[in-house]
Amino acid sequence: MTLFGRCYCGEIRYEAGGEVRSRVQCHCRECQYISGGSPNVIMAMPADAFHYLAGSPRQFSRSDIDQPVTREFCGTCGTHLLTRSPRLPGLVLVKVGTLDDPSIFQRPDAAIFAIDKQAFHHVQDDVPVFERRKPA
Repeated sequence: MTLFGRCYCGEIRYEAGGEVRSRVQCHCRECQYISGGSPNVIMAMPADAFHYLAGSPRQFSRSDIDQPVTREFCGTCGTHLLTRSPRLPGLVLVKVGTLDDPSIFQRPDAAIFAIDKQAFHHVQDDVPVFERRKPA
């Protein structure tokens, strides 16, 4: 499967190939900051099959925490494109809203970090919910 996506302004375009490893709805507080208050909806894809087709993202990693993730975003419009986590080597976490066809997501395999979930966040009744990370 090959998925295509872009940032809001179109300066950055990408392709993500390979099999989707997981579909997740993350409620952690960090994702709430990045999303503007909502859970983050992501698809884990093989890093070696992810390529930027146009433009180059900027990166941000916090320097005050152990094993920080690296967030890649458009320096022009600010769209958050993906996350690279040291805890998930070989994967990129693609932000579903940046896909040309976000309907490919369908539904999450799990909702994680529900310990930080806000009352206004919705999780479908049939989706497994984990207080922290999903067990391996």
